[in-house]
Amino acid sequence: MGEYTAKDVAALRKETGAGMMDCKKALEETSGGLEEAKDWLRKKGLAGATKRAGRSADQGAIDVSVNGGVAALVELTAETDFVAKSEDFRGLVARLVAQVSANGDAGLAEQPFEGTTVGEYVTQAASRLGENVGIGRVVRYETTDGLVDSYKHIQNDRGVIGVLVELSGVDASSAAALEVAHDIVLHIASAAPRYTTRSEVPADAIERERAVLTELTRNEGKPEASIEKIVEARLNSFYKDYVLEEQGFVKDPKVTVGSLVSGLGGAAAIKRFARVKIGEE
Repeated sequence: MGEYTAKDVAALRKETGAGMMDCKKALEETSGGLEEAKDWLRKKGLAGATKRAGRSADQGAIDVSVNGGVAALVELTAETDFVAKSEDFRGLVARLVAQVSANGDAGLAEQPFEGTTVGEYVTQAASRLGENVGIGRVVRYETTDGLVDSYKHIQNDRGVIGVLVELSGVDASSAAALEVAHDIVLHIASAAPRYTTRSEVPADAIERERAVLTELTRNEGKPEASIEKIVEARLNSFYKDYVLEEQGFVKDPKVTVGSLVSGLGGAAAIKRFARVKIGEE
């Protein structure tokens, strides 16, 4: 183990922008040599990581996959769409989706990946691409009593919206169920629901909406005795806007998404869904 001082660590951090612990590790691995430590950090893709970390990464790419009863979605963030739509970047997102599908999303950064770990590989990619690159949102569904489906909306050569859905209580080999599942992922991409069912809407969100609608209705000069009834009717419109089952199906707004699923019969239901869009929380 090489000899080094706090001043050496500070100097290495200043020159490379790498983190303190990474600088200490580099000096240990190179017997305290500053130039050798710089090279060690560069080889590990760590030089410049701290400087990049403060820059906004509101671009990126999304990829999705379905393999049997497993659906996966990965968002990889970047600073510019120029990098996000590059073949290198899109290829990495695709390989990360395959990683999540096969190995799960738990502890993703620490999972072995192409000779290193996922986290280390992404850090190296950030150095190679010269941008703040990071793993964004990751979703994985595995079903045992239904089917999963996915959709990726492509814009400027990269996925910008990713959707997963799981239907329960259906036969995974049913052509009708597969068609409905695919219709639903397309609908979700377009309609951007927030909740699957009315029961999932948080109580505080309902009360906040009710308070706004009450004040709005009162300001419109409606009779006080009628306000509660009017507000409840307007709350139904709120549910139709944000609850997936109650939204009008984009291909036929007279049909709700819930009725589309119930038409499959039996215990068919939307168990869960995820919608991820680049640049949105």
